Amino acid sequence: MTLPSSMRYVDHGAGGPPSVISVKTGPLPEVRAGEVLVRVAFAGVNRPDVAQREGRYPPPPGASPLLGLEVSGEVVAVGAGVERWRQGDAVCALCNGGGYAEYVAVPAGQVMPVPKGLSMLQAAALPETFFTVWANVMEHGRLAAGETLLVHGGSSGIGLTAIQLAKARGAKVFVTVGNAEKAKACVELGADLAIDYRQQDFVAEVAAATGKRGVDVILDMVGGDYIGRNLRCLAMDGRLVQIAFLNGSKAEADWMPIMARRITWTGSMLRPRSAQDKARLAEALQREVWPLLEAGRALPYVFREYAMEDAADAHALMESSAHIGKIMLRVTG
Repeated sequence: MTLPSSMRYVDHGAGGPPSVISVKTGPLPEVRAGEVLVRVAFAGVNRPDVAQREGRYPPPPGASPLLGLEVSGEVVAVGAGVERWRQGDAVCALCNGGGYAEYVAVPAGQVMPVPKGLSMLQAAALPETFFTVWANVMEHGRLAAGETLLVHGGSSGIGLTAIQLAKARGAKVFVTVGNAEKAKACVELGADLAIDYRQQDFVAEVAAATGKRGVDVILDMVGGDYIGRNLRCLAMDGRLVQIAFLNGSKAEADWMPIMARRITWTGSMLRPRSAQDKARLAEALQREVWPLLEAGRALPYVFREYAMEDAADAHALMESSAHIGKIMLRVTG
């Protein structure tokens, strides 16, 4: 396959508001040993992309400086040592960066087949959220059948994924959301209780819904004053899993529940994980989650699709939190 000498990509310059974003032309990424080159059809827009654009989330050493952590597309070249993938394979992938471009190089272990029955658009909406939810809810949070999960940001891409995977596991799911429309979307996808945090106290609502027992696992991306309130919501041996601090990482709280209820508070970031760990997560998803996707039991919820040239508008929508589910970029799709 003859590849072009240049590609179009989304540039964010020295960083700043969404208006710094523009489309530029540059060379294709080098395909190193153990990597595949993907011609990108669609790319997902995620909170870490916004943080990187603002200068708050620099890429790890060796990663592409370009935005974009998940894509779908076609394999067009393979590096030395890659055996599983061939030119022409339809794939989706968790990138270390560089997804907002016509071509991206990805470690082969982070590449997965497009699930049967899903479109390229849907496939691009999978990696970042499904890796994150699986690692944090199922592995770190150890959610089990019969337990109850509370998800803050229930209508986000992460939230809607967590609802579906937790329900497939046999758990009960509570979510917090910002309005009735978001509550409706969460309930339609399986949430047992949607709490409007603008109108209701989620601590009181959780207590009422569980007979004051509390929930077993909390997936939190808010932080700030939610931290102390989360501790009050957890049952004996509960697990609080932190994946972001949108309201800040510092808080004054009553820490006694950690001791009194044997609470485990943990968390993780996806991007700094090693290639080996990401490959392990990819294998787990293909084994445990791909069958759910192909059976229609867990599907990405795409809210809006933008052309690559309109990436600034996509970032502005992400910052507004007015969306429900995933925001996507059409690159060559």
